[in-house]
Amino acid sequence: MSNEEMIIKVLAEEGNMRKAAERLFLSQPALSQRLQSIEKDWGQQLFVRSQKGLTPTPAGELVIQYAKEAVMRREEMVEQLHALSEKVHGTLKIACASIIGQNWLPKVLKDFITLYPEAKVQLITGWSSEIVRALYDGEAHIGIVRGQTDWKGPKIHLFKDTLYLVDKEISSLEEVMMTERPFIQFKSDSTYYEEIQQWWQKHFASNPKRQITVDQIETCKQMAVNGIGYAILPSITLTGSEAVHTMPLTNSEEELELTRDTWLIGYESSFQLRQVEAFVDIVKKHATLLS
Repeated sequence: MSNEEMIIKVLAEEGNMRKAAERLFLSQPALSQRLQSIEKDWGQQLFVRSQKGLTPTPAGELVIQYAKEAVMRREEMVEQLHALSEKVHGTLKIACASIIGQNWLPKVLKDFITLYPEAKVQLITGWSSEIVRALYDGEAHIGIVRGQTDWKGPKIHLFKDTLYLVDKEISSLEEVMMTERPFIQFKSDSTYYEEIQQWWQKHFASNPKRQITVDQIETCKQMAVNGIGYAILPSITLTGSEAVHTMPLTNSEEELELTRDTWLIGYESSFQLRQVEAFVDIVKKHATLLS
């Protein structure tokens, strides 16, 4: 809307050139000139000028009504836009490591969609290397990755979880090399595989006697829980209700538990989006519960 509608509305309400000029922060000559220009545009005289003030003409009454409605619609639109800026809306695009997407993220997303029902969520899951690629390709606003990351943009450390050897029969790490039970592994990105390999080589002189490789961590877990063999799983996948022995992997030199870090990464521009800001707040609250 141009200033023209507001000028007509104020002139009609005041009925006086001096008072209207004061209200519009204009000089009387400037306002008189603006009114002449407006009347020229409409091709009609809108006000009759006299010593008593301004009196609308029949054409003026029609234009005044239009001007009032236009000003009102604009004010309503401004209020709606202000409310919109206060709300969380739009689409939140997340790329998340599969382990987190299966075991931790659902609780976070439940809170997000409950608090912000007008927001939409798009979720991609995969290996951490695929998450980084999704960010590079613009397929996601933010990513949740596991392990060490060389991401150059903003990144937030969420939590670290312990790696456990899990089995229904084996109750100590010393029993691993004596058992005939298979070692069940799941396909993962290279950093996770390397960490397990390095730990194994430091603790044992030879490879596992028998191995089974599956494509999903949940399959790996279920096979271990059902007694098929032993597996190495991060604590994020364990609820505590599984009837299995859990043995933390430790660093043989310092006897420190081996852990796996989880990070929230993205570009600075994405972190400024309202829906991303809201999601990050909820993520941080949930991450604190694991600290």
